[in-house]
Amino acid sequence: MQPRNMSMSGVVDLAAVKAAGEAKAKAEQARAEAARKGGADAVAPSALVIDVDEAGFERDVLQRSAEVPVVIDFWAEWCEPCKQLGPLLERLAVAYNGRFLLAKVDVDANQMLMQQFGIQGIPAVFAVVAGQALPLFQGAAPEAQIRETLDQLIQVGEERFGLTGIVVDPDAEGADAAPAEIPAGPYDALLEAASVALDASDFPGAVQAYRNVLSDDPANPEAKLGLAQAELLGRVQKMNPQEVREKAAAGPADVAAQIDAADLDLVGGHVEDAFGRLVETVRRTFGDDRDAVRVRLLELFEVIGPEDPRVAAARTALARVLF
Repeated sequence: MQPRNMSMSGVVDLAAVKAAGEAKAKAEQARAEAARKGGADAVAPSALVIDVDEAGFERDVLQRSAEVPVVIDFWAEWCEPCKQLGPLLERLAVAYNGRFLLAKVDVDANQMLMQQFGIQGIPAVFAVVAGQALPLFQGAAPEAQIRETLDQLIQVGEERFGLTGIVVDPDAEGADAAPAEIPAGPYDALLEAASVALDASDFPGAVQAYRNVLSDDPANPEAKLGLAQAELLGRVQKMNPQEVREKAAAGPADVAAQIDAADLDLVGGHVEDAFGRLVETVRRTFGDDRDAVRVRLLELFEVIGPEDPRVAAARTALARVLF
């Protein structure tokens, strides 16, 4: 399951964009021509990642979005998932070689921008394309899913707006200051294997790979998130949604049915419904049944991420019914 708002589908109707193929071809031709001429306006790789504040937002983001998609990473120093996602986005900005520009916004120092974008939890990632703001996703995410989203974003920029991107000169002055390639960590291979398995709907394989990471590093945020997602998708894959919904509707006291229906709610993007269903079931149950529902609710919290305000609200509601 992709994190909330991860998919770019629905942002624009690409099939309805007149001459989309021509716009893309022109963008690619313009980019190639600029590179052929030596890239007079070429930038060093270090210029692909910029810090942005409120004063420079119009210049650095809105104006630049007329030539290249600008991805905005809303982060804060105290945010642990931000420390995982930020370096990954910086590495991808360099790897995509000017296809998008990464703008980093410290929300503690730029509260107005946070409010204007309606940010309720971080990390939160948006894009601005030709002056239009688009939500991408919130919370940590596997690299493979982030790449898929970036590919879709770039396609939108090329086909709808003819954005050419930025020409990058790896030998330009300041290239030495480019974000360094992140060395492979002790769990990178396992996390990548888990992400590949997740994308291939091999949920048992993904679960095992994430568990292998957590056995050595129980606090690893990417593995915790990935495991919760893989376990959820593995459960839902075996369900008949119509039967589950009918059973849950007919039996409000049927704990197993309510748990299954909450899984379906979450996969369908109905986060508050999933949490509310389980909180209400906790309120009505006792003993082992109550504990089973509570445990499942905590597992679903992991899927969404602790920074999400909906998780905080559900935790408060759960505490009320428990105590």
